Amino acid sequence: MVAYGMIGASVSGVSFVSVPGMTMFQDMTYLQTCFGFIIGYIVVAFTLLPLYYKHNLTSIYELLGQHRTVASAFFILSDLLGAAVKFFLVCMILQQFVFDRLDLPFALTVPLMVAVIWLYTRRGGVKTLVYTDVLQTTCMLAALILIIVNACTALYPTLSPLAAVGESLSAVLADSRSRIFEFSDFVSTQNFWKQFISGIFIVIVMTGLNQNMMQKNLTCKTLRDAQKDMSLCGLFFAPVNFLFLMLGVLLILLSQKEGLPLPENGDQLLPSFVADLRLGYSTLVLFTIGIISAAFSSADSSLTALTTSFCTDIIGKTDDERLRKTVHIAMSVALVLIVYLLRYSGINSLIDLVYILVSYTYGPLLGLFAYHLIRKPKNNSPQNTNSLSTAATWAVCILSPILCYLLDSWTTARFSYHFGYELLLINGALTFFGLCITRETK
Repeated sequence: MVAYGMIGASVSGVSFVSVPGMTMFQDMTYLQTCFGFIIGYIVVAFTLLPLYYKHNLTSIYELLGQHRTVASAFFILSDLLGAAVKFFLVCMILQQFVFDRLDLPFALTVPLMVAVIWLYTRRGGVKTLVYTDVLQTTCMLAALILIIVNACTALYPTLSPLAAVGESLSAVLADSRSRIFEFSDFVSTQNFWKQFISGIFIVIVMTGLNQNMMQKNLTCKTLRDAQKDMSLCGLFFAPVNFLFLMLGVLLILLSQKEGLPLPENGDQLLPSFVADLRLGYSTLVLFTIGIISAAFSSADSSLTALTTSFCTDIIGKTDDERLRKTVHIAMSVALVLIVYLLRYSGINSLIDLVYILVSYTYGPLLGLFAYHLIRKPKNNSPQNTNSLSTAATWAVCILSPILCYLLDSWTTARFSYHFGYELLLINGALTFFGLCITRETK
């Protein structure tokens, strides 16, 4: 149940809209990253999970001892921004399809939806999220599959649904946009090794170093169950994302058949078909159910994990129920405010924005955990990690993302080379070596 439910929490409404649109400019090369995800989940299952179970951790950042506050702060920043980006999408879609017709303004619909999430997560905790994630993932996948069937029957209206799906699959595989691998152009951000290796580390940081995702795995009674859970979850991602990408190619083929222009923004590909009911009213209903399920699954998990991390790692109070409720409300308000800001930001691809945020905010987490695991203390206790001062740790973790931004700006201006997802690795490496230098010269 945990493995299955994690699909909805990981995929989110951003994938529901952005991944089909990626085929307009990147073909199916995103699957290279998904193949890396599989290896990443195996690494997390057999490297990090044993550590978390060995120390019986409530928060995974307890493993970092005196530096847990720094790690938790970066997690809170990253997960809050990521959750806001994902939630922003569903708010915009629902505003366009539902709330505008009810004359409800955007400023009101966002807090209303966050209030719904807050109500059903404020008491249930992590185990409630496991059950709701299962329900939401089921709704999301069912909606995705049925939308694909609708697209297939629209492409081949004279055939039965089953025959139309078969013909559509053949058409997708024969289309040039079904290209998955890119080995020839190393400079391209779609290069196989860049995407594959980045996929591994994206999972390590977004799942293995993420309090949100790991809380659910730690609900498993034994380490072996958690490892099976994590490995099984990793295997789901390639086929699920293949379905999203297949839908994108189908929509492009349908546009070509009907002589319709493609939107300039990939994120608008699926919504444009849904908005004018070209795939029927049932697709509008399914699409709405799908993105609500995906977005709510992601947002409710994040709010609960953010609350736990703040109370446990920042404040150091795990049993103060009043504080927990106050923090839960504060995180919900922060989510609403960030969504308001995103509305006026003019973003082109939300899924790219998610991974850019990961590169900058999870890089220090990657470096901190790598430093602890490689240069761990003699007694291997999370309470005695190393001789780094807290001030030095803060300085290194803040400076590393800034250096990454300057490096990316310089290479873009000087060589017209723009870093992709590999920026996460550079950020983590800078943090790791910065911590080593700080420790050795202390």
